[in-house]
Amino acid sequence: MNIGIIGGAGYTGGELIRVLLRHPDAFISFVHSRSNAGKPISAVHRDLTGETELCFTADFNIEETDVLFLCLGHGESKKFLSEYSFPTHLRIIDLANDFRLNIDEARPEYNGLPFVYGLPELNRELIQSSQLIANPGCFATAIQLGLLPLAKAGLLKEVFTTGITGSTGAGQGFSETSHFSWRHSNIQAYKTLSHQHVPEIQQSLKQVSGNEEAVIHFVPWRGDFTRGIFVSSQLQCSLKKDEIDSLYQEFYQHHPFTHIISEPLYLKQVVNTNKCLIQIEKTGDQLVVHSAIDNLLKGAVGQAVQNMNVMVGIDETAGLQLKASYF
Repeated sequence: MNIGIIGGAGYTGGELIRVLLRHPDAFISFVHSRSNAGKPISAVHRDLTGETELCFTADFNIEETDVLFLCLGHGESKKFLSEYSFPTHLRIIDLANDFRLNIDEARPEYNGLPFVYGLPELNRELIQSSQLIANPGCFATAIQLGLLPLAKAGLLKEVFTTGITGSTGAGQGFSETSHFSWRHSNIQAYKTLSHQHVPEIQQSLKQVSGNEEAVIHFVPWRGDFTRGIFVSSQLQCSLKKDEIDSLYQEFYQHHPFTHIISEPLYLKQVVNTNKCLIQIEKTGDQLVVHSAIDNLLKGAVGQAVQNMNVMVGIDETAGLQLKASYF
């Protein structure tokens, strides 16, 4: 497959290049960046020194491209697609939030085709036949994967969720809350009960349950580390622990990257992988579901490549058999 990348200079662009350089069925045709055009990719992504001779380009030949990844800022993908006319054979995967949410109960479209919400554990069959994918948000991915089996069983009414994310979740641009001296030895709650991923989460849970939206009370935290997301969701549930375990095992039995574990979960198990690990705890009628992902992989680039694999009909795990940064 000939791959094009639009917006290759940021964290997601760099991570996507790293993954695709080792993908057995992918060839990177171009990496577009207006601000870095002409520079070697390794001059921006220094860890790729010796890995590729590619340079950033301001031009691209879309006619010979099979899959186009959009690694642009939120709101920029829609603007970019409006400026160009693309052939109907082109598969497009958008990593921003421009096409994630339904509009009047219908999926957003481009050139008369719908953007499918790209959570493979939810929409694998739709992804297989789609040309356009809206890649999920990072927090949304971690929270949804922790709750989808309960939603399918009709067990979600009100959920209290807390999640912590690393500094790469804020993007590569400088901000007061992303630089080292602020993050070091520091934690902060932000966007309390108003995070932009909540409507996305509710949309997917409603899709599975077919009922009214569950009420999600979400408090996100900024953490003192670079990458990864750890989420804990608490709710009331009358089912026994082994019954809940069975719901989760059945829901994810055919999904290669989501696993249920019985021992305590910690972040290092998933960092640098496309996995989502889930641990379930229960005391009385109080259920807590812990879920953890790498925000740049299963929460962004890894899931985007997983979506590409499903779209084109190759092994879903191709290029994504990655080792956790365990030590």
